Amino acid sequence: MVSGPPEWSNRGVNETSGTPVGRRVVLGMLGLGAAGIAAGPYLQRAVEAVTSKDPTGLADLLPGGGGFRYYSVADSVPERGPADYTLTVDGLVDRPATYRLADLMAMEQTRIVRDVQCVTGWRVPATPFEGVRLSRLLEAAGVRKGATAVRFTCFDGAYSESLTLEQARRDDVLVALRMQDRPVGHAHGGPVRLYVAPMYFYKSAKWLSGITVTPAVRPGYWEDYGYDVDAWVGRSNGRDDAPTS
Repeated sequence: MVSGPPEWSNRGVNETSGTPVGRRVVLGMLGLGAAGIAAGPYLQRAVEAVTSKDPTGLADLLPGGGGFRYYSVADSVPERGPADYTLTVDGLVDRPATYRLADLMAMEQTRIVRDVQCVTGWRVPATPFEGVRLSRLLEAAGVRKGATAVRFTCFDGAYSESLTLEQARRDDVLVALRMQDRPVGHAHGGPVRLYVAPMYFYKSAKWLSGITVTPAVRPGYWEDYGYDVDAWVGRSNGRDDAPTS
């Protein structure tokens, strides 16, 4: 879910076990982040030079850490984990289901490595995602006759997305539990997010909590503001980016 105006995460820097982080390191990293906002792509590489070797986890607080920009359409988003995360599958299905994080982790996992492309122009090359193919959850639910689309809702309470049923059944669409070879963190939409590899990243909804099979496509959050419903990289939104690969 990475379209629209960027916002800082509401998380603070929490004390955790491990190597202590000096105050100068923290201020230096945050200074680079602020400079990156002001100077744009010219200082982005400097931010990435720091965050690519960051053992502290503070890189997740920077707006350009690891090449990603962080966006949210909600003022704040609650954190969820193994104890309280659930994903519902319902709508036009024969067998509605609710999955806990452990249930999803126990299923067969698929790994995809593609570029991530934002409709605003930035790209992060060769980004690994791992998770359960959305098609497997739809098959388990038993899609009913008359269904043509899938709607996705999120536990931020604001965001939504959708795909046609044909798009949702592609092999490169995941309910993702891992990103960049580690569990999907809260800032990246964890513990579970959608990943739609061939489309602009706003289709890959963060903080996924609901999958509803519907009789027709319902435009998602940014589509209501003019973004294309079919968001193929390089073939939509008036852009000519190279397809993600």
